[in-house]
Amino acid sequence: MNPNSKNKFGRVDLEVTAFGFGTAPVGNIFREIDEETSSAMYEHAWDAGVRYYDTAPMYGHGLSELRTGQNLRWKNRDDLVLSSKVGRLLKPAKRSDINFEPWTNAAPFTMEFDYSYDGVMRSFEDSLQRLALERMDICFIHDIDVFTRGSEQPEVFKQAMDGAYKALESLRNQGVVKAIGVGVNEWEVCHAALEQRDFDCFLLAGRYTLLEQDALDKFLPLCEARGAAVVVGGGFNSGILATGAKEGAKYNYAPAPADIMQKVARIEEVCAQYNVPLAAAALQFVVAHPAVPSFMAGTRTVQQLEQNLAWFSHDIPAEFWTDLKAKGLLREDAPTPV
Repeated sequence: MNPNSKNKFGRVDLEVTAFGFGTAPVGNIFREIDEETSSAMYEHAWDAGVRYYDTAPMYGHGLSELRTGQNLRWKNRDDLVLSSKVGRLLKPAKRSDINFEPWTNAAPFTMEFDYSYDGVMRSFEDSLQRLALERMDICFIHDIDVFTRGSEQPEVFKQAMDGAYKALESLRNQGVVKAIGVGVNEWEVCHAALEQRDFDCFLLAGRYTLLEQDALDKFLPLCEARGAAVVVGGGFNSGILATGAKEGAKYNYAPAPADIMQKVARIEEVCAQYNVPLAAAALQFVVAHPAVPSFMAGTRTVQQLEQNLAWFSHDIPAEFWTDLKAKGLLREDAPTPV
């Protein structure tokens, strides 16, 4: 599969590369990435033909947007697609007064949630200032899910559908952005949003993967019917589909439970039979769905980026996917790469 092949972005007049550059790591999540390494990854991705970049105010309290703008500023703007997010407002503060966790040495801003119409308009303008780029193409409402908001989620979701959606709809109607959507950790939240409002796209973290295909029940068919694009991030389920079922493997940001370890071990057996890296299968499976134009991958080093691109390009025989389905390791109705 060619990582820099261009795919239509749902019903919208945009094309994105099948492989996208995710910028949460350059926001210094968990540990710091220095400026030289950060810039080298952007340049390597560009040289490899990657033309879709996703960022957010949350990533490093604005640091990711600052680095994204800095490294894309002198590229031909019409050659790339850029997405960011709304739902958090950043305000300058003393570093000693900021709780940066889980970010390290991030930008000196506090963060607060705001899904109101005015808050989203402010967030959007602030992002363009940090990026110092003329526009963003896609804007997602960020983190209105149970994973992030817990018991507050129903009320937060309603606020976002009433306030944030109307703000983004206005920006879309004005031609300021081409596509508006929702970026969350649960397909059920995306499905509810698409049932209620006229969204163009979604950024779904980790809920449509080689291990999880429940999104095929209702959400992905509705996206196909409505022409909504789904960008998938977290395609390794936070680790185990890259590392394999080894001791300490992570699944959904926690130690993988026994049943997941067993399933991944069985998938690895099929991978070994066909000489297919587990991570290559995980990456390529996601973008085989007609509603998924791009896989958004975040990396910490140029070497990791090169490895992801190599996995994305690895030749996988059709029999591999047939065998996974025959062994009950993949849903029969899951689209697979041609």
